[in-house]
Amino acid sequence: MSEVGLARVASRAATFHAEEGRVLALEGDPGAGMFILCEGTIAVELRSGSLELGPGDFFGELALLVDDGARVARVRAMTPVRCVSIPREEFLTLVETEPSFALHMLRELARRLTEARAAV
Repeated sequence: MSEVGLARVASRAATFHAEEGRVLALEGDPGAGMFILCEGTIAVELRSGSLELGPGDFFGELALLVDDGARVARVRAMTPVRCVSIPREEFLTLVETEPSFALHMLRELARRLTEARAAV
């Protein structure tokens, strides 16, 4: 990401902590932001199974890519976690102005989709 992009995110992002077992997102809830996991492990619980994510991974982006999008999974902290939250508007600006951010996100989404298909 460019220095300008990083500075913009740093000025708008918030950090939060959650204890083990806490639900961070519920399927069907409106998507207000994207999250980057800094510490800990989460479970993304889909109808088709569960996906475990750790430090450096992100979640919550799918609901932001569709107007009035809703969360597609329940997300639960498997351990104590620390996350950075990026608000919807800032996320959309990053996708539009930071090609490396958008490409990284698309590659990760494609990897997850491929793994989900292989598990079925």
